[in-house]
Amino acid sequence: MLSARSTLKAPLKRTLATATNLTRDSKVNQNLLESHSFINYAENLKNVDIVRKRLGRPLTYAEKILYGHLDKPHEQEITRGVSYLKLRPDRVACQDATAQMAILQFMSAGLPEVAKPVTVHCDHLIQAQVGGEKDLARAIDLNKEVYDFLATATAKYNMGFWKPGSGIIHQIVLENYAFPGALIIGTDSHTPNAGGLGQLAIGVGGADAVDVMSDLPWELKAPKILGVKLTGRMNGWTSPKDIILKLAGITTVKGGTGKIVEYFGEGVDTFSATGMGTICNMGAEIGATTSVFPFNKSMVEYLDATGRDKIAEFAKLYQGDLLSADKDCEYDEIIELDLNTLEPYVNGPFTPDLATPISKMKEVAVKNDWPLEVKVGLIGSCTNSSYEDMSRSASIIKDAAAHGLKAKSIFTVTPGSEQIRATIERDGQLETFKEFGGIVLANACGPCIGQWDRRDIKKGDKNTIVSSYNRNFTSRNDGNPQTHAFVASPELVTAFAIAGDLRFNPITDTLKGADGKEFKLKAPFGDGLPTRGYDKGNNTYQAPPANRDSVEVQIAPNSDRLQKLAPFEAWNGKDALDMPILIKSLGKTTTDHISMAGPWLKYRGHLENISNNYMIGAINAENKKANNIRNVYTGEYKGVPDTARDYRDQGIKWVVIGDENFGEGSSREHAALEPRFLGGFAIITRSFARIHETNLKKQGLLPLNFKNPADYDKINPTDKIDIVGLKEFAPGKNLTMVVHPENGASWDCELTHTFNKEQIEWFKYGSALNKIKSGTN
Repeated sequence: MLSARSTLKAPLKRTLATATNLTRDSKVNQNLLESHSFINYAENLKNVDIVRKRLGRPLTYAEKILYGHLDKPHEQEITRGVSYLKLRPDRVACQDATAQMAILQFMSAGLPEVAKPVTVHCDHLIQAQVGGEKDLARAIDLNKEVYDFLATATAKYNMGFWKPGSGIIHQIVLENYAFPGALIIGTDSHTPNAGGLGQLAIGVGGADAVDVMSDLPWELKAPKILGVKLTGRMNGWTSPKDIILKLAGITTVKGGTGKIVEYFGEGVDTFSATGMGTICNMGAEIGATTSVFPFNKSMVEYLDATGRDKIAEFAKLYQGDLLSADKDCEYDEIIELDLNTLEPYVNGPFTPDLATPISKMKEVAVKNDWPLEVKVGLIGSCTNSSYEDMSRSASIIKDAAAHGLKAKSIFTVTPGSEQIRATIERDGQLETFKEFGGIVLANACGPCIGQWDRRDIKKGDKNTIVSSYNRNFTSRNDGNPQTHAFVASPELVTAFAIAGDLRFNPITDTLKGADGKEFKLKAPFGDGLPTRGYDKGNNTYQAPPANRDSVEVQIAPNSDRLQKLAPFEAWNGKDALDMPILIKSLGKTTTDHISMAGPWLKYRGHLENISNNYMIGAINAENKKANNIRNVYTGEYKGVPDTARDYRDQGIKWVVIGDENFGEGSSREHAALEPRFLGGFAIITRSFARIHETNLKKQGLLPLNFKNPADYDKINPTDKIDIVGLKEFAPGKNLTMVVHPENGASWDCELTHTFNKEQIEWFKYGSALNKIKSGTN
């Protein structure tokens, strides 16, 4: 079994050996749970050959997967970074918070069942309080009507349903559904986790998922390809997490926007598939469309360990011409990382791209006056809860325990799935964590997404936490803007929990044992895969019934959690004039600022109620306050949603002004549905994050960019806005914004956009769903 530090005995051959009776024409299921979904390598390869001949050049691995899933490979224009591709994904995965709105939209389309395999995973609505079993029981009780809706809707429309307690969507997908060469979309931004098994897995909004559920081609702007060449091998305290932490420091949170990150080089063959999943998962934090590793032996071993040896053998038959990059393929950009010299990193606070190597952490932390006491260490989550992660963390704890030490910090463990929980319970790691003082949380997202009833501090207390999660935006984990959240590997998080000090470097520093003697922690170690195989634990999967005619979807008419959707109004065919600026957002504006998670997750199926959190975390440029804006007509200061409703109810359209990378973070389409519901017309920024920009288009809004980014600074929150030229709205043609200051002369500026012809139709019809329901092409 490969661990993160092990090396293959020989370089990977171009074609892995196979010893089964399978042929390239065999019919092989995509997974062990569905009888109706099959791997289409032959069709994918046929498409790849067509595209390669058309382009007249070798293709990267990512391009092969992408172009292998083209709807019409003979016809489509294909230019990286320019063209819009029409694709046919293999499947869709939804988590419970986003699935509610996606299913409600699908239901409104009036179709009898989904056209592609779909699964729904209950992981977002379980709040961490006291521990796994009690927290799970409480969540099942509190969220009963949502779970009943999802259970009955999935049964009605032929989808698989993973019940609460199953685990986190990305871990479940890796364990059951991911396979080399696949294309999957998921209604969660960390869907790229499955790139660890050699597939393209892309986070989308629910409206995109509805397209695929409805048998429509899914549209994606052809990404550029960022090649990351890995050389050497990791050693000591370095882990796969450090590769992406280092890369985030190089690229920043927007450096991957519009790009697929493709890893290559001899270094990719030196660590585990689950380690690759960690890296791909956190590729979302650099804005990447997705990330992927080439098919290799580590993936074969993981597929074998999870009972999918037939898929592994089938993939080997296509490894030479489909599941590998062409020789001499070209990347748009290449970054090289030497794993021999890579050291552990700690990223944060408040942003995942502020990367500090462990050797400099003490100096940087003191210089920046970061709180030095580590209050809480949190390991697990979808990013880092593999068997390998748990085993290596447990090895550190055992070393400390041998010297009489337990955790100085609060220490929590979030198993990524029921399979992981059951396996580490059987093999002893879970007991090691408990003896250390650890709290084992439910198999769910928990504190990673703000589902944490934290009680060790008061809101407003300045403090430090360190997690092995993926995101650390302000207030994200615990709702406290003064919590300095850092992201690191589970190994480093465990070391910090033992020392209780952000300045601790386990590579160079010593600890004092219970006997008063100084000692250094040994480098972590652990199996990449369980030697006794995985224990699946409790069966938490619900397959759709054979007869679905009698199934009734459960939605209570007076529910405050679920609400059937009404269509948005179509564009009136006129330019938009004299619109107020709802808010000019200052600085970083993530989807957590736009539509908070945490306690608001319970309203993800009720558009009217969830809209009460619109932009309440954004900072108003006028007064530097959150959720405090002025109604330009009355002069009254109120919350953002209240003011937006006041405008809407008076028939007044409004706009939002935003800064760089607006909408980075989660794939939650509520951040686009809410402004549409509240009467918004356009969101005008210096630049957008990919998923949020697409979500806005899907809901009939106008995401527009300043041609001259400096125009952002010239806008005052009290200005009125015209957007003209909409009757001639066309791809590649700029729109004009006329700005009317409260005092002074009006002025014009150009606005760019990325709309193509079909997306402009979404705007005209009022939403992409309206266009689908119209039945027009």
